[in-house]
Amino acid sequence: MKRIIVIIASLIIIVAIGYAVFYIFSQGAPASPANPVRVKPVDLSGSENISEWREENRTGNSAETGLLKSWPDAGPELIWSNLDLPKGNSSVSFGNNTIYLTGNDNVNDILVALDEYGKIKWKTPYGRIWKGSHPESRCTPTVEGDMVYVSSGFGDLACINGISGQIIWSVKASEIYKGTYGSWGIAESLLIDGDKLYFTPGGPETTTIALDKNTGQLVWKTESLDVPASYSSPVLVDYSDYKLLINVTPRYVFGVDVSDGKILWKIDHLEALGSKEKGNDQILCVTPLFFNNEVYFTGGYNHGSVLLSLTENGRKASVKWTEKNLDVHHGGVVLVDGYIYGANWINNNTGNWCCLEASTGKKMYEETWKCKGSIISAEGLLYIYDERTGHAGLVRPDPEKFDLISSFRVREGSGPYWAHPVIHNGVLYLRHGEALMAYNIKV
Repeated sequence: MKRIIVIIASLIIIVAIGYAVFYIFSQGAPASPANPVRVKPVDLSGSENISEWREENRTGNSAETGLLKSWPDAGPELIWSNLDLPKGNSSVSFGNNTIYLTGNDNVNDILVALDEYGKIKWKTPYGRIWKGSHPESRCTPTVEGDMVYVSSGFGDLACINGISGQIIWSVKASEIYKGTYGSWGIAESLLIDGDKLYFTPGGPETTTIALDKNTGQLVWKTESLDVPASYSSPVLVDYSDYKLLINVTPRYVFGVDVSDGKILWKIDHLEALGSKEKGNDQILCVTPLFFNNEVYFTGGYNHGSVLLSLTENGRKASVKWTEKNLDVHHGGVVLVDGYIYGANWINNNTGNWCCLEASTGKKMYEETWKCKGSIISAEGLLYIYDERTGHAGLVRPDPEKFDLISSFRVREGSGPYWAHPVIHNGVLYLRHGEALMAYNIKV
């Protein structure tokens, strides 16, 4: 009798195990560091000419439409996640039915290509990492056609075939052009313009260079402003008769005529703000914001904000206003309906969410929500990503108050939540160190 009971119990256990295995494989493998959740593929189609840092045109204002106006309490539907990426802080970019981002392996910065399920297609090491503190990669790849352009933490540039992962050319640009570094190396995302690629090594020989994007050969280099590179990425303004490149160093906001590399103007932002700090160690990470022939620039550590007015088709610049309330660390800003939104720096561990009137610099509000972080906008709403605890928020722009609609928390990954959000084809991409999550926010 006991033997029969043992046999029956064994059969029950075997059947239960078999059913469990069948159920697991029928539902798809669970999430693990080596196996992204595969609910369904994301849509990677699109006809963008260039996919790059803080689309569109580096404003952080996405052209996406048909998006959810609120999220469920637990957040939008998670399409998939990949928790086993080379660690980094870059955002994602797109092209060739592929998602691109950068990470590193403690020796080299690496360009990573993902498919529509978030699975790694290939990885290409392309340049030396920064060896000081915070060595994680931070360059967002710039994609044009089949080519992807990247910079490393040590200022090595590369053009990589976006389909095969093969390096077409590479240049140790900061080394060759005697660039000088701040305490965290290079963080610039490269800018493509026709056949030219722009990069800012800083230092005693030059400030900004233009390379032939097809070969990596020098086209021109500007005069030196005798300051290091900062951690920001430039913007390009297309005027009727020429193009103006605008960028920031630890001391100057400056404009370059890209037809010949001549610096047309420079504004000492430290002097404009009455700063007592005159050194070259300012930690300035925010891409300048161009609108209505004006340039807005901000930096953390009590730096404050500056608005420049451009005249004579951008050939001259003057300070319109300065203010001290919004000093963004590295989360960026967006302009919506005449107001500038972003998060200020109180200290490295905290900051508040702010709104300024763009025409005057008047502070409209300053409110606490989690921590400072990054911000983009789409279809009239703000998307914010708290850098300390990983809360993502959907906010209705209102100059009178911080109007939070929905929020949820990202728990996967490690380190600060410094990668900026990206929206592409109705999918919200949030990165955290070695993790990338894709959320469905399409109506």
